[in-house]
Amino acid sequence: MGKIVFYEGRNYMGRHWECSSDCMDTFRHFNCCNSMRVSGGHWVAYEKPHYMGYQYILGPGDYPDYHSWMGFNSCIRSCQMFPPYRGSYRMRLYNRPEMMGHMMEFMDDCPNVYERFHHRDVYSCNVMEGYWIFYEHPNYRGRQYFMRPGMYRSCGDWGGFNPMIGSFRRMRTNM
Repeated sequence: MGKIVFYEGRNYMGRHWECSSDCMDTFRHFNCCNSMRVSGGHWVAYEKPHYMGYQYILGPGDYPDYHSWMGFNSCIRSCQMFPPYRGSYRMRLYNRPEMMGHMMEFMDDCPNVYERFHHRDVYSCNVMEGYWIFYEHPNYRGRQYFMRPGMYRSCGDWGGFNPMIGSFRRMRTNM
């Protein structure tokens, strides 16, 4: 199955902890996280316990420092592995909360939401099929939000502090 190893030091140095399942609070295992290795599965690492705060989507590979996973700091306090998905992808974006306003349906990646949606803000979303990643800025940069199938009536439902989404892509196991 999947495994992720958290290291307190950069370049895989210092104290480390191996994890092979969801963990709501990593505090008892390490103090900070400056590098990671994902040897199996796909993971979402969170800045705060109980799957809260900044989200970092990680595929198999080496992450020698927190900048390599687009981290804002060395704080990782919870993590979840998500299952492989090989089906189709479909979601609807709305420019108003509660699935109101202008709607567009997507089935593929979008490097620039404004160019395709003609709105800078996504206030609500219905993920009908597949896993998706929202990014705060165009070209898959900035804060990341992991989107599972379901209805997100406001940006707070996916962990966002504001409705600004610059790009998104399908989360595929061969990321």
